[in-house]
Amino acid sequence: MVYPATLYNRGMPFAPVNGIELYYETHGSGPPLVFAHGAGGNHLSWWQQVPVFSKQYRCIIFDHRAFGRSRDGEGEEKRGRTAFHDDLRALLDLLEIERPAIVAQSMGGRTAVGFALRNPGRCRAMVLAGTTGGAVTDDVRALQKQHRASELGQLPLLRRAVAPALKQRAPSADFLYRSIARLNPPRPKDFLAPPLASYRGSSAARLAEAGFPVLFLVGEHDAITPPAIIEQCHRAVARSAFEVIPDSGHSAYFEQPAAFNAAVLRFLQAADGDG
Repeated sequence: MVYPATLYNRGMPFAPVNGIELYYETHGSGPPLVFAHGAGGNHLSWWQQVPVFSKQYRCIIFDHRAFGRSRDGEGEEKRGRTAFHDDLRALLDLLEIERPAIVAQSMGGRTAVGFALRNPGRCRAMVLAGTTGGAVTDDVRALQKQHRASELGQLPLLRRAVAPALKQRAPSADFLYRSIARLNPPRPKDFLAPPLASYRGSSAARLAEAGFPVLFLVGEHDAITPPAIIEQCHRAVARSAFEVIPDSGHSAYFEQPAAFNAAVLRFLQAADGDG
């Protein structure tokens, strides 16, 4: 099948969206499934998911603007993180995808939630992995404040991106994770500011009322969004599901791919069965 965006690709899968060329790939066939990477990754992050899920789903992976092969715009088109959800909508429109499921890791939660809540009826199911998805409450904020003040919470972000045990258990995987991160172009230090913890609203009620199932996933040893924080987000979103991936840090999809994939697959199969 030839997608409309390929008319502009010149041999490469770039989609012209919102003044930029957004890099993307599609793999497999079946119900559409979007993967939205975190701040330490890009489309390559999903190398352990695409071969599994593309057997049953049409997988769409992409580089957020200012990540991987995608660049931010210039002038008025230099929108940074504020364009993430608009970019995803434009990409899906080009690919003629109406109602995907979305798996979002960390930063990708902004993209997934922003897209779904601004485009009612266009999300089939959502997995929020290592992210609050904006479903913050006073209880969540208290836990976030406590974590930021802790010794663990003050470590550099890259040191908290995966569990320390990964380097000992699988040094090649640890090396690959950091190598993928280094492929991203330089960005301003405040590119993702302000932190979600300073946001005084909450997406919890809107996620609960949006009409699609939500799964909160978190690594047992997540040092960026610890399980206690994510569990509180789950409690704030009525009818959402919650699961902890054992022996994993923040990047469960990378550190424990078999357990991560199994949890996501169970959730999607149940969601599609209900739908």
